Order: sequence, then structure tokens, then C-alpha cells
Amino acid sequence: MNMELRFRLHAFPYIGSRSLNAFRPAHICTWARALADSGTAASYQRTIFANVSAVFGAAVDDGILTRNPCRAGSVRAPKLDPRKIKPWTLARVVAVRDGLPSQYAPTVDVGAGCGLRQGEIFGLAVDEVDFVGGAVHVVRQVKLVGPRMVFAPPKGGKLRDVPLPDVVSDALAAHITRRPTIDVTLPWKTPDGPPVTAKLERVPGQRFKPSREHGMHALRHYYASVLLDSGENIKALAEYLGHSDPGFTLRTYTHLMPNSRDRARRAIDAAFGVRDAVTGPGEADALT
Repeated sequence: MNMELRFRLHAFPYIGSRSLNAFRPAHICTWARALADSGTAASYQRTIFANVSAVFGAAVDDGILTRNPCRAGSVRAPKLDPRKIKPWTLARVVAVRDGLPSQYAPTVDVGAGCGLRQGEIFGLAVDEVDFVGGAVHVVRQVKLVGPRMVFAPPKGGKLRDVPLPDVVSDALAAHITRRPTIDVTLPWKTPDGPPVTAKLERVPGQRFKPSREHGMHALRHYYASVLLDSGENIKALAEYLGHSDPGFTLRTYTHLMPNSRDRARRAIDAAFGVRDAVTGPGEADALT
């Protein structure tokens, strides 16, 4: 379904009127320039380009085409944006939370405190919040299929459990007390899919232009930066974020990881701090 949406929005308007064997590398170059000017994220452009290239590749395999025009020497695939992610500061996260209407503020708590995606936050039911065990069970998201909203599995179908910090637990408990949940029914996966009901809060609001740098996704970056700074390993972070490939997590956030000198200083400081707490400062000095 996601691939169909990419073709409909970003491929067919430019290259959908020709038969497969009529395509030339020049046509793909023109389309690639239009894609670059569309304002979408570089990583998303690469995904769209790869989807189109895969169609041409299948046509080559079936003998319909002799070569894939997307792989011609004159064609350049979209390049990844070399800019490094710069996470928000805690002060900015708090300012954004405080600036929102009270009914929306918990989305910041869950985004920055648990690292959930926007659709996963909107699809989080009270039954999936384990207040006693301290975990959030991420089992669904709300996504748009054309103009319609549906319930769907999390991105990549990756169900997961995420640690629930006390500060987020308290915020959600207070929110549920103030605004009791209701049953929300949406079709499953597709607009004509079977209806599924979850206990959510449904709040109408204005739709804003998406932004991965300053929108809901920035809260995931903040979450990742805090965990890495505290010494969490990449494999665990990838699991919490719902990434299927820890290598992707590493490539995305490697510049945020403390360097070896920072880790060494923290390790020794922590070790001596523990010893001081057990033996007392005077006794610790006598051991040196």
C-alpha cells in the first residue's frame, strides 16, 4: 500500500503516461530532477527511486526491456542528505510541551520519553500501557491511506515493547484521569478492511505540514540522543525505536554516541563514586 501511494504521488504524474519500452535514461533524469525539487526527504526520494527502478528491473527479467533506464550511466539516484541530526534540547522539548493545548501535551511525553512514531502515539490504546510492569506495548499505528485513516501494524510490522519511564507513566495516568478514553473504530490496514476498535482519545485538530526536523519525529531523535548519552547500546535502541536493522540506527545516530574518552571518564567516575558511597571518603582515600 505504501508503494502504491509513492507511485501515485511521485511517479505516475511524471512518468506514468509512457509504455515501459518507451522509457529512455533522459526521461528518468528529468523525473529525478523533479523528485529532487519536490521537497521530500532525501531518504524518501531514494525509496521512491528504488521502487521505480525495481519495476524496470522486473521488466528486464521478464524480457520486456533490454536494460533498466534507472541504471544508465547518465542517471543519478537521489543522494542521502549529509546533514547530521541535531536533537532538540530538553528545554525545547519542555517548551513545545508547555506550548501545546493540554489535550495534546501527552504526545510529547510519549514521543520524547518512549520514542514512538507519530502514528504509533495516535494509535496507542490504554490497554497497551502496562503501568505496573513499566512498559508500552506498541502493536498498532494510525496511518493515512489516501484521505482515509486506518489502523495498521507498526512500520515494518515490528511489534515491540518499550520501557515506560515513571515520568511518562505519571503523565499518561493524569491524562487518562482528566480525559477518559472512548472506543474508536477504524478499518484495519485498508479503507475496506475489517473494523477494529481500540480505546483511544479522539481529538479533532488542524493538520500541519509534516516536518521530520521540527515535527513529531524530532521527539524520537531526542529520545535516541538521551539513551545514547546514558550509555544504552545500539541494538537495544534499535529495538525500542522499531528499527529492523541496528545498522540503520548506528548510521543515523553514530555522531551522537559518546566518544571513548567520555565513556572512560564516566566509567572511572562512576566506579569511584560507588566506592566512596560504600567505604566513605576517608577510607577511600586511604586505599589510594
